[in-house]
Amino acid sequence: MSTRIDRTGTVNFGDASISIWEEGISAARAAGGYPAEKAWERLFKRQVFARIVQTLNRIGWTVGPWDKTEYYKVIALNHRTCSKGDLKGELSLSGRCMKFEMWQDITQSENRNGGRYDFDKEDRMPYVLRLEMERTRRRIRDYLCNVFTGYVCGEPRLELGFNGVTALEYAAHARRTSGHYVPELDRARFSNSGNDKSADGYQLENGTPVYAIDRDGRVISGVAFYSLNGNWQIVTGRYDLDYVWHNQVYVKNPGNLRVKRNADRRRKRLEAEMASAVKGMKFERAGQLRDILFPDDQQLFNVWHDEHQLYHRAGFCGYTGDQSQAGKFTADEVRGWDSAPNKVTSIAMLESA
Repeated sequence: MSTRIDRTGTVNFGDASISIWEEGISAARAAGGYPAEKAWERLFKRQVFARIVQTLNRIGWTVGPWDKTEYYKVIALNHRTCSKGDLKGELSLSGRCMKFEMWQDITQSENRNGGRYDFDKEDRMPYVLRLEMERTRRRIRDYLCNVFTGYVCGEPRLELGFNGVTALEYAAHARRTSGHYVPELDRARFSNSGNDKSADGYQLENGTPVYAIDRDGRVISGVAFYSLNGNWQIVTGRYDLDYVWHNQVYVKNPGNLRVKRNADRRRKRLEAEMASAVKGMKFERAGQLRDILFPDDQQLFNVWHDEHQLYHRAGFCGYTGDQSQAGKFTADEVRGWDSAPNKVTSIAMLESA
């Protein structure tokens, strides 16, 4: 009969994920400083991280080196890339927290970078994959709670909706279980200066009535509550909740409430379609899209980032090594960017189209 190990922690389920949270690192740091802290982290990895890897292997998952090792070598040993059929996962360790997150790319993703960056990963999963995801995290939870004497299950994940909880209850639960919650503030502390300021310069606090621009560019209105990293929860109805970056939140009416603010999103989508048409040698379609985007036959530019050795994508949002996927910018848009570490390159695009 195997002996159980004395460790204390909480196991929580998230959106297609399972996370383990321990508090022992604080006591180790207080008792022995940095060396004791690093010793605690090594033991945490040896006793918990390794057992999760073993459990995944036992139930049919393939666990390998992190797929981002090339870019983040310093932290690569604390990450693993996992897969089981069409279900993908990433196991990560950071200080006192360990997380195994799962996703899939079978259904269409809202995020152009794939399903791992989508919200509502569980809801997007096909039925069979969702069953496998649930089986996986339950097996990990049950194994850890049986091996470690002080491991307990956290509060169950709430369901937002008519048969679940209201948006206010769901938002409050998310704040309390974020790992950064300060009870006297009823939120996390602001991580950076400016995270508490609206786009029109007003101070934001929990309960502030606001307007906001959602991911589709629509203007919504509701009550704001601080989440994390500059994001605010916007409760817009009894069962309606959205997360919005503080630079998209307004205290005063931003005007034209019926007009969508999706010009940037439209531009990025059309540029992506144009790049796809060029890649597929559909030059007539690419020419039509070019005329929609740049009707005045303007000179266009790419912007190269010397430090990253990559091109800026459309809207200076992200990078790519493929010039055909790089953003196209007018002279007005790149004025002032022709300096280190950026270099502006003039391009002649589809002149024969």
